[in-house]
Amino acid sequence: MYRAAAECCHQHDRVSRVHGKSDVTAELEAAVEACDHCDEVLGKLSVAYEQAAANAHPTGKDEGWWHRANALWLASREYLRRHSFNERASRDFKSHDSDQLEQLHTEFELEASALLGLRHAAEAYKKDRPTAA
Repeated sequence: MYRAAAECCHQHDRVSRVHGKSDVTAELEAAVEACDHCDEVLGKLSVAYEQAAANAHPTGKDEGWWHRANALWLASREYLRRHSFNERASRDFKSHDSDQLEQLHTEFELEASALLGLRHAAEAYKKDRPTAA
């Protein structure tokens, strides 16, 4: 799950750079498609982690990384939840009234915050488990 989260963050950074430097529609679409694929992989691995960790409760020296893995899982779930909500909200966006635009802006800010939380959780996990990279 760590590698999927790290790649997800990397691809989102890449999409931002491509948007800032390119007007080539095919390049933009390809970058977004790669990003979407990483989000899907993160979702699948989050579910797999949830199932694997349901009955695990490490103690001693393994307890620290286990807590960070759980934090990474929670951050993954929050990011994926925010992202899926924003996809639906963007798709359903029809009018341009200021209230709806403000709500959409707020939701995108919350998604950006969740992505930052995912990045921080991944970095914290990596500090505890450097071999995971």
